[in-house]
Amino acid sequence: MSPGRPTGAAVLQSTVTRSIVEAVLDEFSETGYGRLSMERVAKRARVGKSALYRRWPSKEEMVVAVLSEFSVGVSEAPDTGTFRGDLRATLSGFVDWIDEPRFSKILPDLVAESARNPRLGELHKQMIGIPRRERSVQIFQRAVERGELPEDMDFELALDLVAGPVYWRSTVRGADVDSDYLDRLADVIVAALAGS
Repeated sequence: MSPGRPTGAAVLQSTVTRSIVEAVLDEFSETGYGRLSMERVAKRARVGKSALYRRWPSKEEMVVAVLSEFSVGVSEAPDTGTFRGDLRATLSGFVDWIDEPRFSKILPDLVAESARNPRLGELHKQMIGIPRRERSVQIFQRAVERGELPEDMDFELALDLVAGPVYWRSTVRGADVDSDYLDRLADVIVAALAGS
């Protein structure tokens, strides 16, 4: 055995981490952030609390780390060759993310709790919001490079135009976000941004 290599309890086993991640997602989606605790997650994952604390120092860090892995891991910046194609694929990916069965229950609670809990809100922004936006902005940057969008494009506004309508329709209104809606939304966004 090589010197300095962790053994036994010091090794963070990926199978244990995976069971904890699943327990966090299940527990959050079923009970909400307020009732979620390290104890409940440990019991659900069938591990000791120490297994959680070796990975994350607090409930906030645990929750946001798990949600970040889930959320940022599924975000993409598709490159179809056209802005309209990239945008439409991005919209579909966004819908898949917020409509995932567990996450569709988690997201509204996470947003509400982030407004009440500044520490959670900052972690949410730094580990989920910013990384997802940094990936998505690539479709607009490429469209500018191809001459499909103006060079003085307001990327922040453009990103809000992608996420805002879908989030509002799906999460706030509880209305269907079908393929026809996404096609029409993509056309409206392309027309608005290209004309800006």
